[in-house]
Amino acid sequence: MRFFFSDQCLDTDRRELYRGSQRIDVQPQVFDVLVYLVQNSDRVISKDDLISAIWNGRIVSESTLTSRINAARKAIGDNGLDQKLIRTIPRKGFLFVGALRSRPQAEPSERDDDTPSQKRADEPHSAPLALDRPAVAVLPFKNIGEPEQDYFSEGISDDIITALSRIRWFYVIARNSSFNYRGQSVPLKEVGEQLGVGYVVEGSVRRDGERVRISAQLSNVSTGIHIWSERYDRSLADVFSVQDEITQAIVGAIEPQLYAAENFRAQRKTPDSMDAWDLVVRALSYYWRVTRRDNMVAQALLEKTISIDPNYGQAHGLLAASHMFDVHMGWTDIKVAIPAAEQAALAAIRADGEDSWAHYALASVYLFTRRFEESFAEFELALRLNPSFSPARAYYCGALSFCGEWEKGYMAVRHALRLSPRDPFAGVYFGFAGFAQFIGGNYEAAIQLAREGIRLRGDYAGAHRVLTAAAAMAGYDQIARDALRDLRRSQPSISLAWITKQMPFKRDAERSRYLEALRRAGLR
Repeated sequence: MRFFFSDQCLDTDRRELYRGSQRIDVQPQVFDVLVYLVQNSDRVISKDDLISAIWNGRIVSESTLTSRINAARKAIGDNGLDQKLIRTIPRKGFLFVGALRSRPQAEPSERDDDTPSQKRADEPHSAPLALDRPAVAVLPFKNIGEPEQDYFSEGISDDIITALSRIRWFYVIARNSSFNYRGQSVPLKEVGEQLGVGYVVEGSVRRDGERVRISAQLSNVSTGIHIWSERYDRSLADVFSVQDEITQAIVGAIEPQLYAAENFRAQRKTPDSMDAWDLVVRALSYYWRVTRRDNMVAQALLEKTISIDPNYGQAHGLLAASHMFDVHMGWTDIKVAIPAAEQAALAAIRADGEDSWAHYALASVYLFTRRFEESFAEFELALRLNPSFSPARAYYCGALSFCGEWEKGYMAVRHALRLSPRDPFAGVYFGFAGFAQFIGGNYEAAIQLAREGIRLRGDYAGAHRVLTAAAAMAGYDQIARDALRDLRRSQPSISLAWITKQMPFKRDAERSRYLEALRRAGLR
């Protein structure tokens, strides 16, 4: 069924939203909220109605519900201030107030010379607007093969555009603009000037029978330098599954490279000339270094960003994540860090309800405050918003493992490592993988994974904790004692009381086993 309102069409059968001829990308759960409001536009929808219809009665946080409403408004060009289409009825719920029609509104007359469609093809392009964040264009991937395979190469390009668009930290040029370069050989600098972008993703697809080779590269248009490139060889047993896998892999690899390139650009600026975005990417570079001192520097930069722009959502989200990493590493008092992190995460969601970093940080807050169902909901939302978001997958592993669902957790963190094998947090990911195996009673596997985490990050306390506990349970007493010595070096505050207070085990059996393991190693 199709619902028409203003200049938009909501197609429930195809699960698509269009504004004019432009297809609007909408996250699945947000689409469900929008459909429910439109279908019930004759009455006020209470929060309980929404929770029952969309979440099947599952307990969800106020912030989760608010973020979906905000996202639904944004998708249809509305906002919480104007409320032209979705109105909040105080203490009652929400009401869709748009005028619904059975057919689209009439198109402007073709004789109207002022319509955009009448502009001459050779009319000069207006200068692209200046943006407050970097922009990237994904050019159509070249099909090196039979013409009938064009659909596959275009599908890969389309999926990368859609996936990158979910990352709220930079802008992605719409398909209609970037696909104008199909079949053309245009210098990257010219593409950058015409589209107003600093980075371009391009590539090629070669299909041979049931095998496919996909090459992709990310380039800086101002210098022409290739920042990143990779080649993927796959069997085409399931073409759509391969398309999804390759898309996630490419996006997972591109995202940190963009941040690194932006940080390099920001480093060349004088401190007094840095804007809010420059400060955020500088803070992110310190956050990735996984040390207490660097985390403190990141927080100082983010607080400076917020003083410049109090509504900068990315700064609030990263600040919340940084506070929660302090908690995870045992660097701070949980009573101080948790309220600060929750406040920052909620501020980030108010600024942009579809920023995956904000939901990832709030999920961590809920995990360490033992609000497990709300934590799962926020982690899952973060991953729906950005399926290539490796840190969220790894911490989701931690949440699942703390609740005894170690097998599902282990699969989540392995997925994170596949998406981003050279991730600066890879040592942390291996630590989580080891923790999942410890919960599953697989102590040999836990030892190997923890050792790999320590090899990558020798100062990562989480991996030292897992190695100490797993070695003790496996009967390797000397290894356990040595591991405990190294653990105390990386986390001087470690104690059984700290484990009991700070590590959010849901079930007493797992907590008792972990404590017993560390006690055997000599921890008091």
